[in-house]
Amino acid sequence: MTEPSAPPPPSDGLITAGRRNMHALAHAVSHPSHAPTPLFADAPRRWQRLLAYAAVLALTATLLPVTISVLANDYAVPGGLAGAIAAAQALPLLMIGHRPLQAWWIIFPADAVGSLFLLDGLGKDDIWPWSPPVIVGYLFLMLALALRETRRTLIGVWLVTCLVGLLLGTLFPAETDGTDVLMIVLSAVVLVIGGALRERGDVQRRLVEQETISEAERSRRTLLEERTRIARELHDVVAHHMSVITVQADSAPYRVGGLSPEVQDEFASIATSARESLTEMRRLLAVLRSEDATGELAPQPGLDRLQQLVEATVRAGVPAELSLAAGLSDPGQLPQAVDLSAYRIVQEALANVVRHAPGATTRVSVSSDGTDLIVLVVNGPAAGRTAPVEASGAGGHGLVGMRERVRLTGGKLDTGPLPDGGFRVAARLPIGAKESSSP
Repeated sequence: MTEPSAPPPPSDGLITAGRRNMHALAHAVSHPSHAPTPLFADAPRRWQRLLAYAAVLALTATLLPVTISVLANDYAVPGGLAGAIAAAQALPLLMIGHRPLQAWWIIFPADAVGSLFLLDGLGKDDIWPWSPPVIVGYLFLMLALALRETRRTLIGVWLVTCLVGLLLGTLFPAETDGTDVLMIVLSAVVLVIGGALRERGDVQRRLVEQETISEAERSRRTLLEERTRIARELHDVVAHHMSVITVQADSAPYRVGGLSPEVQDEFASIATSARESLTEMRRLLAVLRSEDATGELAPQPGLDRLQQLVEATVRAGVPAELSLAAGLSDPGQLPQAVDLSAYRIVQEALANVVRHAPGATTRVSVSSDGTDLIVLVVNGPAAGRTAPVEASGAGGHGLVGMRERVRLTGGKLDTGPLPDGGFRVAARLPIGAKESSSP
C-alpha cells in the first residue's frame, strides 16, 4: 500500500498576492534603483555629459518665473505664496539629471498641495487641478524617471499620479475640467516612450558587452589553437632528436670498443629513458590532437622550401621576391625549431598580404648575423580591393601565430604599418638556443 503524496502547497489568495504586489510597488517608489550618477555619465565626450545639466538648468530657469507669473496673474495667488509654491514645484527639477525619483518625492506633493491654493482664485477659464507649468514640468520629470528607473517604479509612480488626480477630481468635481485625466494619459505616454528607449539602450549595451566577451573568447581560443598547432609540429622535431639519442645509446657498445660493463649499462639506461620519453610524447600528442585531426606524414617545412612558398604567393597574384642568405637553406645549418618557426612566420606574413593587401609588392628577406636569424617581410599598399570577409580578419591566426613562434625561440617580433600604407613584419630568432628559455 503506497502512502498518499503530500498535498501541494496552498497558493496565495488574491488578497495576499495583491498585498505583496502593493508592497513591492511601494518599495520601488520609495527606493531609487540606481546610484545618483548623471544621466549621460557614460557618454564619450565631455559636452555630451554636460548636456543633461544644461537642459535641466534651462528647463528650471524657464519654468520658475513662468510658474510665479501664472500663479499670481491667472490664479490670484499672493506674491510670496506664489513664489514659495513655484520654488517647490520648479527648483527640484534641478535634480532630475541624476536623482529623478528623489525629485518626484518633492515635486508631486508640491503640485498636489499647490493645487489646493488655486481654488480661491480659480476663474471659469482656468484649468484645474494641474496648471500648465505643472503639466510641462511633470512630463519632463516623467521622462527623466523613465530613462533611469525600473518598470516597477514607473508603474508605481503612474498609479500614484492616477490616484491623486482622480481623488482631487472627486473631491472638487465642480472645479475640475479634465486636466486630471489629461495628466494621467500624457504621463502614461511619456513613461511608455521613455521606458522603451531605456530598455532598448540596455539591450544594446548588453549586446556590446556580449560581443566584447565573445571577441575575447575568440582571441583566447585562437591563441590556444595556435599553441596546440605549434606543439604538434615541435613534437616531430623533438621526437627526431630523441630517436637519434636512442639509436646512439643502443649502438654505442658496438661502435666503441673496450667499454666497461658499467658504461654499457649507462648507455642502456639512456636508451631506455629516451624510449620512455618518446612514449610520453606520443601520449601528449594524442591529447593535443583534436578528434578529427589526422597525423601529418609530410616532413616539417623549413627555409629550404621558402622559394616554393614565395612562388605560390606570386601565383596567387602577389608580386613577391625572396632574398635568402647563402647557406641558410642547407639542412642542418639551423636548429630545427628556428628553421620551422622562420618558415611559418614568412608563411603567415605572406598569407596576410594575400588576404589584406592583394596585389601589393612584397619583399621577403632572411639573413643571419651569426647570432640571430633575421626574418623581414615588407609589403606595400594594396593594389586591389580587399574582400569584406578578409577585411574583418577572417581566416588564419596571423600575428598571434607569429608572436607564439617568436616567443617559443626566445626571439623578438616587430610589426606595424608603414607610412605609405604598407606593413612590416620583422622577427629576430636566436640561432644558438634550440629551446625557448621563456615560460
